[in-house]
Amino acid sequence: MDETRREKVAANIMTTVASMLNNGSIKDPRLGFVTVTSVEVTGDLQHAKVYYTAYGSESEKTGTAAALASARGLIRSRVGKNLGTRLTPTLDFVADPVPDQAAAVESALAEARAADEALAARKGTEFAGEADPYKKPREEE
Repeated sequence: MDETRREKVAANIMTTVASMLNNGSIKDPRLGFVTVTSVEVTGDLQHAKVYYTAYGSESEKTGTAAALASARGLIRSRVGKNLGTRLTPTLDFVADPVPDQAAAVESALAEARAADEALAARKGTEFAGEADPYKKPREEE
């Protein structure tokens, strides 16, 4: 199938799911603060993976995953109405691993920065000679 068609269908699914989560169409108390990050659609438009991030503790994230799984049919029917295709794709909700990976990279960078600062403080580095050997004061005549 055409790549642009897949992208349009994915964008439509993303906006539909995000609007349903935003306007309170899903009345599940387990549903926490959820952000839809991306949608991947297969080439035959039969399956869609909806990537989301859920904020809160681990129990809140687990509750959000359960709420999305139980509301899958309602969300799929709304997607089918808005999509206008012959077949409505099945929806799989997947927790997006990018925020966790970004936090791991940030912590690794912070550790490296702290190690560099500790090493520089331990060395007591100074310039060899003047601060800038190429800069000389002007001599007055």
